Amino acid sequence: MNKSMIQYIIGWILTVEAALLTFPVIVAAIYREKSGYAFLITIGICLLAGVPLLLHRPKSKLFFAKEGFVSVAIGWIILSITGALPFYISGEIPSYIDALFEVISGFTTTGSSILTDVEVLSYCMLFWRSFTHWIGGMGILVFILAILPMTGGERMHILRAESPGPSIQKLVPKIKSSAILLYALYIGMTLLQILLHFIGGMSVFDAITITFGTAGTGGFAIKNSSIAGYSIYNQVVITIFMLLFGINFNLYYLLLFRKFKIALKSEELRYYLLIVFISVILISINLGGIRNFLSFIHVAAFQVASIITTTGYATTDFNAWPTFSKSILVFLMFIGACAGSTGGGIKVSRIVILFKALGKELSYLIHKRSVKILKFNGSKIEHETMRSINVFFVFYIVIFTASVILISLDNFDFTTSFTAAAATLNNVGPGLEVVGPTGNFSSFSNLSKIVMMANMLAGRLEVFPLMLLFSPHTWKK
Repeated sequence: MNKSMIQYIIGWILTVEAALLTFPVIVAAIYREKSGYAFLITIGICLLAGVPLLLHRPKSKLFFAKEGFVSVAIGWIILSITGALPFYISGEIPSYIDALFEVISGFTTTGSSILTDVEVLSYCMLFWRSFTHWIGGMGILVFILAILPMTGGERMHILRAESPGPSIQKLVPKIKSSAILLYALYIGMTLLQILLHFIGGMSVFDAITITFGTAGTGGFAIKNSSIAGYSIYNQVVITIFMLLFGINFNLYYLLLFRKFKIALKSEELRYYLLIVFISVILISINLGGIRNFLSFIHVAAFQVASIITTTGYATTDFNAWPTFSKSILVFLMFIGACAGSTGGGIKVSRIVILFKALGKELSYLIHKRSVKILKFNGSKIEHETMRSINVFFVFYIVIFTASVILISLDNFDFTTSFTAAAATLNNVGPGLEVVGPTGNFSSFSNLSKIVMMANMLAGRLEVFPLMLLFSPHTWKK
């Protein structure tokens, strides 16, 4: 275990976080808010802890998969511990556990909140709260890869550990170039959405913060009514961009370089759009009937896009919808967005591959001598990928089951406990009943909040980095 290299990366994370914290300081200065001092104190803490780690440069920069996973897991935990300090120091969230819950929910792009009234927060706190979504969406370590002096193979271990989905590929030969390209696409799409909202009459502050929540597929709103108070035009823009940010960023690279045929062959994209289309139609019919379903297309499309991409914004209280529609939304929570996107959930690609494996096994039971090769996007599914998906599901089911049982100790109804675990593990945000779109997570005990914070981190990091961190074998030489 190259501990000195891990410490060096942690130093970078704290230093970069200190730089990012200057943005809410600027917001505090613009709106003349005293609570901006909390960010200055946190910047000082980050630099005091981070700079000494940077000064002790590691003799060896060799970095393998184990170090990559450990660095990512520790990095996200430290990022959250320090990121919660402004809320706590300012007193705007007086409980540190609640502040930590809020910021982990932000960085992991979950969007679950303990706040009963979000509008009482200062502008700088609202900005930081939404900005954590944008930071966590692409991943702070992906940003660091663009500036950290490491070799390609070593960078790949970090990129694999932080990027969502069953596999991750380099967009271009150099990992550093891939990281820069990812962030260029991310920033470009973010700026485009901000511009469209500004054209639609949103204030600059609202346009920026709402876009942060959309780009990171996080869902922290700055109004108690979430997105319901904005115009139909702005709601449509958000719907479109939620779906766009839920698509694998590799496809945008292919489109950017005019590799249209390869991009359009994506099975995951086809299934993703098909699931969205079918879900919208079924919910619209369930809400309005055969004759009036067109009247509900807009609200159904927004909520389906919000849940499948695990954004969590709402334009209506879907907790009051018929059971059939709510059941579809719960299933979408588990399915999630595409691999390589900013969305959470199990991922469409994993679901598709598992169904293909199921079909293969059924075929084998009928034709014992048949040899069927599983393919995805026209390529053979490697044994390593299939094994990784199977292990992921085992971990996922164990974590989810344990979470539901532990959360149920608070004695809420089963729907609340079940969807609270689902919403946090899949990084969705709202659930049903007590944790529905008009509710929050404030009434849970500290134990349940800690369980859900672990869920959020496990969901964003896709289980393996966090599990490896607590494995005794990880730390053996």
